[in-house]
Amino acid sequence: MPRAEPNSSLAAELWQTAHALADAARPVTLEHFRAPGLTADNKDAGGFDPVTAADRAAEAAMRAVLATRRPQDAILGEEEGLTPGTSGLTWVLDPIDGTRGYLSGTPTWGVLIALADEAGPLLGIIDQPYIGERFAGGLGVAEWSGPAGARALSSRPPRPLAESILFTTFPEVGTRADRAAFERVAERVQLTRYGMDCYAYALLAAGQIDLVIEAGLNSYDIMAPIAVIEAAGGMVTDWEGGPVHQGGRALAAANAEIHAQALAVLNG
Repeated sequence: MPRAEPNSSLAAELWQTAHALADAARPVTLEHFRAPGLTADNKDAGGFDPVTAADRAAEAAMRAVLATRRPQDAILGEEEGLTPGTSGLTWVLDPIDGTRGYLSGTPTWGVLIALADEAGPLLGIIDQPYIGERFAGGLGVAEWSGPAGARALSSRPPRPLAESILFTTFPEVGTRADRAAFERVAERVQLTRYGMDCYAYALLAAGQIDLVIEAGLNSYDIMAPIAVIEAAGGMVTDWEGGPVHQGGRALAAANAEIHAQALAVLNG
């Protein structure tokens, strides 16, 4: 059964709220970025999963906006977890996607904002406060704004896997089996790059690259990129070709053709 999308009035309200969330998070993240003495707590006793004061403050700022504008909606945030709602809609927030990069002073971290129902994301924003770029997609919107102005988002047209550009965040990717599968694809593309976090998905939606392959994702890592990429004409699935909005292993592609090529190689 086709999904019933919000009417134009509600869609406009939801988009206004999404941009208000991004506007609220921007100054908070910039206040702490590259600040002397910035430190992080580790959320993973067996590894390194950092969280900073900026992560917590940015999510709090966005939650405050929702408490005023959309108190009936649920919220799922990386730092504060799930707050139930009554509307059937959930705002999925990652206040800083790429905290390791944020700690390191690199500008490719971002703020991820998505609005989802039971079927997955309806809209999404990938916002990069330091660069000043915002990528938005869903409910009839596919646009990119930044220092160079505003333009429509459109992913790359089909081309052979051997001519494509592939991104992932960590060379390890996931398990040993995940890494082996990723490396099968990496061996066949023209160029592989690492370490871009959510900015890689933004570049895919903007028509700069062809593929992003990652594993070990949470829903707040992938909800917004799905909405933005699909609005731009691309597609995002798990490594079996199914839905991935709940997290796991993601294959994001600029078009169905390059997706099919990469999926076949991933699965041997």
